[in-house]
Amino acid sequence: MGGTEESRSGSRGPSRRAFGGRVLALGGALMIGTVPGASAAPEPGPGAAGPAAHAPGGARRTTLRHGSAARAGLLPEHLDRLVADAESFLLPPPGARHPWYAGAVLLAGRGGTVALHRPIGMAVRYAAYDEKTDSGVELPADRQIPMTGDTVFDLASVSKLFTSILAVQQIERGALELSERVTAYLPEFGGGGKGDITVRQLLTHTSGFRAWIPLYEEPTREGRLRRLWNEVPAHPPGTAYLYSDLNLITLQLILEGITGRPLDELLRTEITAPLGMRRTRFNPPPSWRPSIAATEDARAPWSGLDRGMVWGEVHDENAYGMGGVAGHAGVFSTAWDLAVLARTLLNGGAYGDARILSPASVELMFTDFNTAFPGDEHGLGFELYQHWYMGALATPRTAGHTGFTGTSVVLDPTTDAFLVVLGNSVHPVRSWRSGSAPRVAAADHLARAVPVRPAHGRTAWFSGMANDTTATLTLPAVPHTARLSCALWWDTEPGTDAAHLESSPDGGTTWHPLPFTTAGDTPGPHPTGTVTGWSGRTWHTVTADLPEAGPSGTRLRWRCTTDRRYVGRGVYVDALRVLDPTGRPVFDEARPADGARIEASGWVRAED
Repeated sequence: MGGTEESRSGSRGPSRRAFGGRVLALGGALMIGTVPGASAAPEPGPGAAGPAAHAPGGARRTTLRHGSAARAGLLPEHLDRLVADAESFLLPPPGARHPWYAGAVLLAGRGGTVALHRPIGMAVRYAAYDEKTDSGVELPADRQIPMTGDTVFDLASVSKLFTSILAVQQIERGALELSERVTAYLPEFGGGGKGDITVRQLLTHTSGFRAWIPLYEEPTREGRLRRLWNEVPAHPPGTAYLYSDLNLITLQLILEGITGRPLDELLRTEITAPLGMRRTRFNPPPSWRPSIAATEDARAPWSGLDRGMVWGEVHDENAYGMGGVAGHAGVFSTAWDLAVLARTLLNGGAYGDARILSPASVELMFTDFNTAFPGDEHGLGFELYQHWYMGALATPRTAGHTGFTGTSVVLDPTTDAFLVVLGNSVHPVRSWRSGSAPRVAAADHLARAVPVRPAHGRTAWFSGMANDTTATLTLPAVPHTARLSCALWWDTEPGTDAAHLESSPDGGTTWHPLPFTTAGDTPGPHPTGTVTGWSGRTWHTVTADLPEAGPSGTRLRWRCTTDRRYVGRGVYVDALRVLDPTGRPVFDEARPADGARIEASGWVRAED
């Protein structure tokens, strides 16, 4: 291991021998709506999981079926809005010339229920791209192919998750060590100053590799390997986060070396066959082509290879040059199969009677190893806490990945929810797509569909989830020294969006921060009167001592602010009370007359 990582972690880091000491923290959280029908079977202890292993003791883990939003414990109106928003991206957004995708398949669920599985738009719409007019050459209407729920997609970098799972399986079995140098498995890898790169750094994108190199320019496997062996890292290992395809290509070589089997065979025998993922594979056969979403009219200068409209073959140039089987790209799959994979991981590594990972291995995949690089949280293979595509589903334990072709999968262990958005956003050309707005919108709607139960009674005040807003919830003036008591629930984009408690001595002309304390999962003082980020998605009890009242009394308000980019699940306030020094309530929102005096701007009463 390199000295940099040793100095940061102070140890060799987790290995398979440390798995038994980890605690799996999956499933619903306190005060989040419960998941009807969720499995309560006890988990076995960690241990080596062979191919198609059965859950010990006859325990059968949750499997998926289609069902209603109510069965999934979701609010149906927000799933309807998810679809409506997704359909809006089939058209150019205001100020743009092109849509984000030609079509997509949307899948959302919770627990064992898939409550939304909806195709929109076209799987194959264009014959070519006309660079002179920056427009797509549309196929005749009778040759265009609409999306279906079973449309197969080129997953692009979502393929990295499969390679990562295969690696963690080998760690379980003792064939691979997380903290071992790559050169222990690939001696030739050490050229160019790469001798200290570890397996862990490959999985967390901290090896120092640059994003990619054009391996496809080499016509032979030997030539491609030579370029990889000679590659010089952009950063010393362990000193920076830099997302790189080369990490997973290297991991593929390790896996094939220690198992003696090619990656496509490992995928089939270790993951897809045990889980029944029959529409997931590298190099789909020609018979699948009518059910596959087309990608790009690949030609220079925007593509490294002149291939014309890519349809039924891998889009990524390096994966194509490697025969369609690569650690970083090349897997084709459907929304349903990806939901099965998501459910397996949320189950702790098992689906039905099959187990592909131990619970402790899943825990490691969802554990942030990149604490030295805030904003680039990463488990083993999985990205964590990324609002830029996870939207309001993002928590420190929310895991997922995106793919360049327009694909994404998000798993939220806190609410036991999962979201798959598969779009053909490079059809007919990669330059038409920008950002991740459809992914964020879908995630925001699914997050809103998970109800937050009021702390008391039937409703609670909700700040909403709009961007670039300020919402205020203002109490009437109280005439003397008193104490505020209320329940608070918050989940915001950390740092940029926040809830502020403020007081005014002059009837609301000026406002000042009011320090408060919370009791709950994140107890402690908040001396600036502000909370931001993730609070465990649970209710917290707030108390705050009011300053001396002015001539017009003291007014209190909660003020929530959001920026223009992303939002969390929002802020809820309930059971607002102001008590005098003797403990007598001088204001209690449960009393109709007091509740009617609250001034809400941007806040609404939510039943959820």
